[in-house]
Amino acid sequence: VVACSVLALFVLLIFGTLYPAYYSYKAVKSKDIKEYVKWMMYWIIFALFTTAETFTDIFLCWFPFYYELKIAFVAWLLSPYTKGSSLLYRKFVHPTLSSKEKEIDDCLVQAKDRSYDALVHFGKRGLNVAATAAVMAASKGQGALSERLRSFSMQDLSTIRGDSSSTVPPSVTVRTSSKQSQPKTSRSASEGTGSSDLTAVCDMKDVCISTVMENKSL
Repeated sequence: VVACSVLALFVLLIFGTLYPAYYSYKAVKSKDIKEYVKWMMYWIIFALFTTAETFTDIFLCWFPFYYELKIAFVAWLLSPYTKGSSLLYRKFVHPTLSSKEKEIDDCLVQAKDRSYDALVHFGKRGLNVAATAAVMAASKGQGALSERLRSFSMQDLSTIRGDSSSTVPPSVTVRTSSKQSQPKTSRSASEGTGSSDLTAVCDMKDVCISTVMENKSL
C-alpha cells in the first residue's frame, strides 16, 4: 500500500502537474486561444479532483486498486484521444457554475467582508491585549525598580553614616578637646589673678592700719 501510494504520488506529480504546466506555458507563449482554453479547462477539473482527493485519501485508501484508479483517471483527463477534462467541463462543470454563479459571487463577497471584519476585530483585540500586558509589565517593573532604588538608598545612607562616624580624624577630636579646655584654663587663670589681687589689697589695708595705730600712740 505504501509503495502504491508513493508511486501514485510520483506519477500525479509528473504527469498531472508538471506536464500540464509546461504545455500551459507554451499555450500562453504562443497565444493560441484553442490550446489556452483546453489547458484552462484541465486545470479547473484538476483543482476539483485535488479537492476531492483530499477526502477520498482518508476514507477510500483501503479500496482495492484505489491508487491505480487515480493514475488512470489523470491519464484519461490528459489524453488527447479521450479529452476527459474537456468532456467533464462541458458536461458538468460549466452548466453547474453558470447556474450558480450569482450565488457563488454573493457568498464570496460576504465571506470577504466577514473575513475583513473578523480580521479587524481580532486585530483590535490583539492590540488591546498587547497594550494591557505592556502597561502591566511596565507598572510592575517600575514598582520593583522604585522599591529596589529605595532599599539601595537607605542602605547607602546607613553605610555613609557609619563610615563618617568611624573615620573622624584625630586632629578634629584634639582640636575640639583643646577648644573645650581653653575656656577652663582661661577661667582658672583669671580666678588665680583675682585672688592674688585680693591678697595684696588686704596686705595694704593691714599696713595702713598698723601705721595709723603707731601715729596715735606717738
